[in-house]
Amino acid sequence: MQALLENPDTLLLLSAMLCLLIGSGFFSASETALFFLSTEEVQAFQQNDRPTERIVVGLLKEPDRLLTAVLFWNLLINLTFFACGVVISGKLVSSGDNAAAGIVGLLNLSLMIVFGEVVPKSCAVLFRQPLARLVSYPLAFAVTLFDPLAPTFESVTRSLRRVFWPDIKREQYLHPDDLEQAVANAAGNESVLRQERQVLHNILNLSEITVEEVMRPRGTYRALAAPVHLSDLADTPIPADYLVILAEEGDNIIGAVPLASFTVLAKQNLENAAEKVIHVPWCAPVAQVLQRLEDASLSMASIVNEYGETIGVVTYEDIVDSILSAEPSRARRVLQRDPVQSQGPDTWHVDGMTSLRYLSRRLKIGFEPEVDGQVTVAGIFHEQLQRMPELGDQCQWQGFQFEILEMASRQHFQVLVTPASSADRKGR
Repeated sequence: MQALLENPDTLLLLSAMLCLLIGSGFFSASETALFFLSTEEVQAFQQNDRPTERIVVGLLKEPDRLLTAVLFWNLLINLTFFACGVVISGKLVSSGDNAAAGIVGLLNLSLMIVFGEVVPKSCAVLFRQPLARLVSYPLAFAVTLFDPLAPTFESVTRSLRRVFWPDIKREQYLHPDDLEQAVANAAGNESVLRQERQVLHNILNLSEITVEEVMRPRGTYRALAAPVHLSDLADTPIPADYLVILAEEGDNIIGAVPLASFTVLAKQNLENAAEKVIHVPWCAPVAQVLQRLEDASLSMASIVNEYGETIGVVTYEDIVDSILSAEPSRARRVLQRDPVQSQGPDTWHVDGMTSLRYLSRRLKIGFEPEVDGQVTVAGIFHEQLQRMPELGDQCQWQGFQFEILEMASRQHFQVLVTPASSADRKGR
């Protein structure tokens, strides 16, 4: 045994095994540190200007690519480590030292389990943030190095699946309407509470509702052009949730400051604390916008029309509120009150920004999306009048008469809603 350890080839193998053990621990710790980061920690990384934290966020935006590369290098290192151990054990067997060969084999396995997996992963859980910064550069290099090999492995995997499991078929797509029916059928089950069924319906509706129905229209949120200083907010109350940052020229949104995340605000250049926003068209489904926000670990989306003009914003909290509320309403979130006020039998005062879907629930009529794509009470006036609404204008919708009572601005006005038959009788 001693003679074998003094052999230069064996010392070289032992040195290689030590390096491989460190490499295995590196990839095990890296995997745990990055994937154990919470959403809040990733968002904090994204808002900082440290290059290492930006790299971590970039890697986590493609989790499949990152995980595949880490597993590949970790597996390659582990196999090489055990191969070196097998060579050393073989030399011991050849020299007649079978007991030492067995001990080396057990020692190889124990070292890999303890120092290649358990210890690195345990430390990574406790010190995930500093460790994520530390491994960012070498891990990004390893992932980039694996990228040319990824298509080959994907092709081999696809070929093996076709040869050995040719009968595997993709599960049949389940349409949201089928899920809606399943939820409706569960109505007779006392174990499913009414609130739970409503939340399930709201979740399923995310694929049908456009983001225009849940967004905050322009003029309902605080927006300032960069640079923004704390003194710029002195003339108006500071909004409770977000401060929207505009480009120096034009109305394009370049970021949003999540005010609820700060206990103290800087006096100068508030835009430095802003996080990025994504830009989505007004007709995008809410489910798609929610997925994009989650994938990018962001909190706000800027809504643009067909001309590329910003028409509003929607936050992650707005979408969550649409899911959890018994009667979701973007007008109620903006106005901080019910946008549909009952004024007596068959008479309501309705804010112009109220969605037709919410109004239909309050009027207890079936909701059918408009063919022309209008989603709000104000939109009905614009479509039928083909001009900007004015005080006293009237129109009809789904058997109800709409009449503008008050106008705070061209975008915000209050409407009197009565059944069309009642309105006709009053006119006579």
